[in-house]
Amino acid sequence: MEKTVCITGCSSGIGRETARQFLQEEWTVYATARDTGDIADLAELGCETAELDVTNDVQIQSVVEHILAETGRIDCLVNNAGYGQLGPVEDIPVRDVEKQFDTNVYGPHRLVREVLPHMRERGDGTIVNVSSLAGRVSFPGGGVYCGSKAALESMTDALRVEADRFGVDVVLVEPGPVASNFSDRATDSADDIPRSEAYSDIYSVIDDTSAIGGDGPGAIEPGEVADWIVHAASATRPNARYPVGKAAKLGSLARLVPDSLRDTAFKLALKIAG
Repeated sequence: MEKTVCITGCSSGIGRETARQFLQEEWTVYATARDTGDIADLAELGCETAELDVTNDVQIQSVVEHILAETGRIDCLVNNAGYGQLGPVEDIPVRDVEKQFDTNVYGPHRLVREVLPHMRERGDGTIVNVSSLAGRVSFPGGGVYCGSKAALESMTDALRVEADRFGVDVVLVEPGPVASNFSDRATDSADDIPRSEAYSDIYSVIDDTSAIGGDGPGAIEPGEVADWIVHAASATRPNARYPVGKAAKLGSLARLVPDSLRDTAFKLALKIAG
């Protein structure tokens, strides 16, 4: 019997490539997005598609019930949907912080609560939470986004031990900068908040999309991240986390650097940018 995967955030980038690669591995793929028009091409390739906003409890319950009714199983859940809210912590309105966490943290939590009981009952399954290097190393201008990913990492680390006794694997995939439209959307998010002159150097960096990801020298292709997601879903005993790309592997070591040295490096970078 073909294995079944449910993937959130398939309208572009990592989610789209992940759906394609699971399809190539002959999984039954349920690709979801807030607008099914954005994933019509995935339906043409052979994916089942569904409208899913990860902040909507009713939609989540409906989609999961639909998958189980059609296939009787969900072997892998890929929590990929997310976005980046950029800007200095002081400038970002509380409502925007709440929106960031609603998608990046509460969204995966909602899906886990809906899917995990069925995996427990079967005694098998894999949950892959797509995090980021930003979940391990925070940077000026990215505090809210990094905070959401750090929360996802902590929640995932706890869940991994909790679910293991039921035969369910829980994995973090942590890409560095990815060549997608993520950075464009992230910089756009900074345009929607009131900008104070006190942080002009930080906004200068944010406005340079290549400086925060997308087109930078360390950027990787979405397909490389998808490779590791599919690997994690297929492995008998996957690793707890998979940093993807050189930037992610090297950047994670920054946590071993004393805070004062890391802060000095960020201050120097901002001085050069300003």
